[in-house]
Amino acid sequence: MSQFVESTAVRSAPRWGYGATVRARRVASLAGQMLRNPATAIGMGIIFLMLLLAALAPLLVPENPTGTYQMPRDLVAANMPPGTPGHPLGTNVLGGDMLYGIVWGSRLSLLLSFVVVGIAIVMGLLVGSVAGMSGGKVDSVLMRIADVFLSVPELIFPLTIAALLGPSFTNIILALCVVIWPRYARIARSRIIQVRQEGYVRAARSIGDSRFNIVRRDILPNSMTPIAVQATLDMGRVVLLGATLSFLGLSQAGLAEWGRLVSIGQSGITAGWWWSSTFPGLMIFLWTLSFSLVGDGLRDVLDPRTEGR
Repeated sequence: MSQFVESTAVRSAPRWGYGATVRARRVASLAGQMLRNPATAIGMGIIFLMLLLAALAPLLVPENPTGTYQMPRDLVAANMPPGTPGHPLGTNVLGGDMLYGIVWGSRLSLLLSFVVVGIAIVMGLLVGSVAGMSGGKVDSVLMRIADVFLSVPELIFPLTIAALLGPSFTNIILALCVVIWPRYARIARSRIIQVRQEGYVRAARSIGDSRFNIVRRDILPNSMTPIAVQATLDMGRVVLLGATLSFLGLSQAGLAEWGRLVSIGQSGITAGWWWSSTFPGLMIFLWTLSFSLVGDGLRDVLDPRTEGR
């Protein structure tokens, strides 16, 4: 009996290790294919530098003791140009150190992207899975709800939520989640309807596997490709939308957020204080561009039919 148990364990162990090895090889192969595209490689390089900047923020610029994401102010040194001792990137009209805003703003942008996209994916997968697997009236009702959100311009809901709840970074996250989740619901539903007709799903159903297990093990894992591509593109889009809302004054005052820094610095452009809005504006541009390049490259690799379009 012990020999049988031992031989069973020996046979099953390589299977788990083999599965992990296969997944690792697939990821490595995917990364290699993406790096062959110069534009995608540039985007991945910019993202790596952005992540490195966010990770090393406490080492590059000391944290503000009054609040991690609050801009430290030195009113005596307002509108100082880049290269000023103690302020390598200068200061804005409020005396806020631009280097602090750039470095710690990268962490805030990273937080915004991951939280909003993560919540939107979960909500979209939940609604899309229920709609795609149920069909009929349930599908119709859920998709009509999603259509209502998709039909409204993407800045209307955030402006309404911020007006009702007040300006804050948390409310910006809430507003962007409301805007983005219907897209994932649509994508998930469409893909699930396609995948559930595949032979391996019908085979799993014929042997009596439960619907939950079929969705968890067979349908969802094979429906994630378009969602992964959309999530990559939205990582940049979310920061752009968040910066727009902050530019309009919907985040709290003094926040080290790139959009708000652009808003504060715009008044000084005519006076020659270009750095106040140029540096954060450049960071928004690079963040959005990098994820757009990587998203396009990922789409080309996962679906070669789109390459060159």
